Amino acid sequence: MPDDPDATPPADPAPSPDDGPRQRIITGLRTPSRSQIVVGLLLGVLGFAAVTQVRVNETDDTFSGLREQELIDILSALAGTRQRAEDEIEELEDTRDQLRNDTSRRQAALDQAQEDVDELNILAGLVPVTGPGIRITIVEETGRVSLSSLLDTIQELRTVGAEAMQLNGTVRIVAETSFEETEGGFLVDGELVEAPYVLDVIGEPSVLAPALEFLLGPKAQLMEDGATLEVDELTSIDIEAVHEPDDPDFSAPDPDE
Repeated sequence: MPDDPDATPPADPAPSPDDGPRQRIITGLRTPSRSQIVVGLLLGVLGFAAVTQVRVNETDDTFSGLREQELIDILSALAGTRQRAEDEIEELEDTRDQLRNDTSRRQAALDQAQEDVDELNILAGLVPVTGPGIRITIVEETGRVSLSSLLDTIQELRTVGAEAMQLNGTVRIVAETSFEETEGGFLVDGELVEAPYVLDVIGEPSVLAPALEFLLGPKAQLMEDGATLEVDELTSIDIEAVHEPDDPDFSAPDPDE
C-alpha cells in the first residue's frame, strides 16, 4: 500500500538505557533539564570568583626576584637610614632642651638683675615706695630739736632696718642726704624743713618702734631738747618723695671695663 502523504511522521524514540553514555550526553546537551541549567550557572559564578581572586592576589612584588644577599643589603641600608634618623632626632631634642635651659637661665638672670635694680632704686630713693612702717611726729614744746638728736634718730632707724624714710612729706632721706641747722629748722638737701617734724619710715614696725625707746636713745635725747615724740605703727605708708641725684662732674665709666 502506498504511503499516505498526510500521515504524521513518527517521533524519535526516547533513549533507552541501552543507548550508551555518549548518546545520553548528547541527548542531555540538546534538551538540558532545569537542574542542569542551575548547575551550569553555579559553575559559571564559581569560575568568575576564582578568576577575580587570582587577579586580586597578584601583586607587584618588587623584591620577589632578588637574591638573598641583595635582600640583606637592602635591609642593612634601611637599618642604617633608620639609625641616622634616630640620631638626628636625638640631636634635635638635645638642642631643644639646651635652648630651653639657656632661655630659663637667661630669664632667671634678667629677673635677678631687675630685682637688684628695684632694690637699688629704693635704697637710692629714686622711686616712690609703699609698705608697713612707723610715723614719728616730733613737736618742739619747750626747746628746739638739735641737729645731733635728729641725725641720731635717723641713724638708729637705719641700723634696725629702715628701708625708706621721708621727712615732712617733701624730702626723701638717703645715705647721701645732707643736713644743716638753720634759722627756723633744718636745710635737708638744701630744702627748708620746719617743726613739727614728721618722719615716715618703711620697715618692720615691731622692730622700728622699740629702737627709739631704749635708755639714752633717740626719744630720751629729743626730750632733753624740749621736744615730744609720738610713734604710730602703720600697716601701710606711702612715700612719694624721691631723691634727685647729682650728675657727676669728674667721674666717668672706665671704657676698658
